[in-house]
Amino acid sequence: MNLLDRPVAPDPYDSLPPVPSFELTSTDIKDGQAMPAALTADGGSVSPQLSWSGFPKETKSFVVTCFDPDAPTPSGYWHWILMDLPADMTSLDAGAGASDLTIDGQAFHIRNDAGEFSYFGAAPPAGDREHRYIFTVHALDCDTLNLSEDTMPATVAFNVLFHTLARARLTVTHQNKG
Repeated sequence: MNLLDRPVAPDPYDSLPPVPSFELTSTDIKDGQAMPAALTADGGSVSPQLSWSGFPKETKSFVVTCFDPDAPTPSGYWHWILMDLPADMTSLDAGAGASDLTIDGQAFHIRNDAGEFSYFGAAPPAGDREHRYIFTVHALDCDTLNLSEDTMPATVAFNVLFHTLARARLTVTHQNKG
């Protein structure tokens, strides 16, 4: 089977109701650029440094995600879901995705599609096309979504949709030329 014969996945956020945007920056990744090796599974699965600003003043919490819509599955691949970040937390250090223990307060990780409660770096199949990794910060209208760490990523995304005031994104790419 040739993985390159499948259609390119749409941008998953294009099919959602539009919401305002705010600024998301990083010292480790740049929108539209290649993902640094340290952020890949082979490079150590280090989550990037992220900072955000300009979100609505009504924001009560944040959810941070990383999603690969280009994974050869019908549902893409969730690399990172960090829940219930308080509204006064507007940045994450590089490596913060390693464990809940590195994050202050009530924030916690949802199990990603690799089965880990952490950030899992890019790991596209060898020889597949370039994949997009969409790092997103969702500004929410509630302090918590009242979900547990055992909630499935699609269920988190469903709940986030109904509480999103605004969203900020950075998309990077990675290809495993094999």
